[in-house]
Amino acid sequence: MIVIDTEYQDLATPSGPMRTHLVRPAAPGKYPGIILFSEIFQVTAPIRRTALQLAGHGYVVAVPEVYHEYEPLGSVLAYDQAGSDRGNALKTTKPVKQYDDDARVVLDYLASREDCSGKLGVMGICMGGHLAFRAAMNPQVRGAVCFYATDIHKGGLGEGMHDDSMARAGEIKGELLMVWGRQDPHIPTEGRMKVLNRLNEVETRLNWHEVNGAHAFLRDEGVRYDPDLARSMFGLALDLFHRTLAVG
Repeated sequence: MIVIDTEYQDLATPSGPMRTHLVRPAAPGKYPGIILFSEIFQVTAPIRRTALQLAGHGYVVAVPEVYHEYEPLGSVLAYDQAGSDRGNALKTTKPVKQYDDDARVVLDYLASREDCSGKLGVMGICMGGHLAFRAAMNPQVRGAVCFYATDIHKGGLGEGMHDDSMARAGEIKGELLMVWGRQDPHIPTEGRMKVLNRLNEVETRLNWHEVNGAHAFLRDEGVRYDPDLARSMFGLALDLFHRTLAVG
């Protein structure tokens, strides 16, 4: 049994302090580090439970608050219409450069921790999947997992909604796992195929999985949760991190 410790650090970024929630094994030692990027709702209870699962397999997990410039530190948006409206509005208010700056700050912080081995990975869900995709462009990222990453296919992240994620996809050098729900209206078939074709074009070290699930099938709260799909796809994520961080 692994005992888990939790804490948070307010990290300095170019756009202000960013609360970053940390979950790690309590036992002394050095563990690989993973950034977990949340949905638009920030660090909700399902995101915390996902972080706990990762940490329980022997990782130091850092979960940054993605909207720290706009919401008081520690804020969580509700899984309701008001929370969705606020999260979606902020998604295209925050400049892409600030998302990228945040990722580099957390990567550097994890690498500096005495309990981190220096082997780093990223994982993200929904908008966080897109943020993990971009964070994987940093050369120190050995493995990346993106669950139903929104807006990559249409370049819709950030202020002005004209991100360059597709153009920069060739910068991802670590192993990549992309997981999609075929019944997800946010990323239609043509959008998924556009991403797949681009990743094949740049010869990404790619694992690609489409399942018969809705958007947010991983979230263990709400009507779209699919526990069987969540278990199997989370297992693939653990396999990738074991290969690339714990062993490789």
